[in-house]
Amino acid sequence: MRWLRGIAVDVTPLRHAAFRRLWIGHGVSFIGYQLTAVAIPVQMYQITRSSFWVGLLGIAALVPLLVFALWGGAIADAMDRRVLLLVSSLVVWAATLALMVQAFVGVRSPGLLLGLIAVQSVGFAVGAPTRSAIVPRLVPAGLVPAANTLNFTMASLSSVLGPLLAGVVIARWGFAAAYAVDAVLFTVALWAAFGLPALRPLVSGAGAAGRGLRAVVDGLRFIASAPVLWLSFVVDIVAMALAMPRALFPEVAATRFGDEALAGWLFAAIALGSVVGGVCSGWVGRVRRQGLALVLAVVFWGLAVAAAWFAPSLWLMVVLLAVAGFADLVSAVYRQTIVQLYAPDELRGRLQGVFTAVVAGGPRLGDLRAGTMAVAVGPGIAWAGGGIACAVVAVALALAFPALSRYRPKTA
Repeated sequence: MRWLRGIAVDVTPLRHAAFRRLWIGHGVSFIGYQLTAVAIPVQMYQITRSSFWVGLLGIAALVPLLVFALWGGAIADAMDRRVLLLVSSLVVWAATLALMVQAFVGVRSPGLLLGLIAVQSVGFAVGAPTRSAIVPRLVPAGLVPAANTLNFTMASLSSVLGPLLAGVVIARWGFAAAYAVDAVLFTVALWAAFGLPALRPLVSGAGAAGRGLRAVVDGLRFIASAPVLWLSFVVDIVAMALAMPRALFPEVAATRFGDEALAGWLFAAIALGSVVGGVCSGWVGRVRRQGLALVLAVVFWGLAVAAAWFAPSLWLMVVLLAVAGFADLVSAVYRQTIVQLYAPDELRGRLQGVFTAVVAGGPRLGDLRAGTMAVAVGPGIAWAGGGIACAVVAVALALAFPALSRYRPKTA
């Protein structure tokens, strides 16, 4: 029992009511978000029969992410974060309702899908850094790693349930039903944001510091002066841009396993491994060499992704992608914790804006890379070659810039 308690996820942050509310709202709504995350690329592939168009979804989401995540982070440092979270959630909800309508009417327009995913990305880009910047205000600093682990575990569990549910809903009732389920579940996120306490800036006059370009530049300047921060961002971009194979899931499901609906299993596999990692994460908060653990997790992620391509069956591919997901959970927790605790509260919104742009933008760069490479050199090189390249580049960065691998939190 002692051994089990040592590895089991730490649920202590859930004793704090405000964090518990935010955790429930994000977790439930993220199930619906994942239905949409599966439905959009599958619908795009059904319309165009091209992985290149599926990869373009990444670019449609990436541009708003880069712009609005940075700007949204600056706003989050200058106003009540509860209000900003509520407004950004309403934008995401409106985009989801529009996706439902276009599928119900049967528009079958690739351009419209690209436009709606861009609008959804705007809301996500503002809401995600705001939500992350809120966490250190809701729990003590010593519980931030455990709180991040709970958030990532719940998001991963939602990422398992969502794609599996998407496969059933899309097969039986179509894309409109998948988007409708997302819209209904997202109301829980609205409830969570509405019920949070006021979260105004802690530093007097912070709201007058600006919400525009100067505030964004100040945040970027702080990151540039801290090698640990910018190296953690670069390592994450390497992991996602080089090794994320999800743009290939619809094609692989259709051509290799004979059924597009099986893409839901591939989308769910990485998240399934993250859930296992989260449930067995009691040791995460006790690791002191957090930077080294981050680098090793990224290397393991790339190698596991590469190995998945060579799996002779769907189920073995799912297992290997789950192993990659375990490593991704570990790296995500340490990245988030480093960013949240390295900066003072008045800069957390801006740093979380950069974090969101990197974390959400990296996979979309990976979508474009994988889709483009699949057309040029085939899906095998695009998938396995990307995973191997990720591991090699991560090791090279750690050797060339040892600041990250030597990092220990100040409280250690």
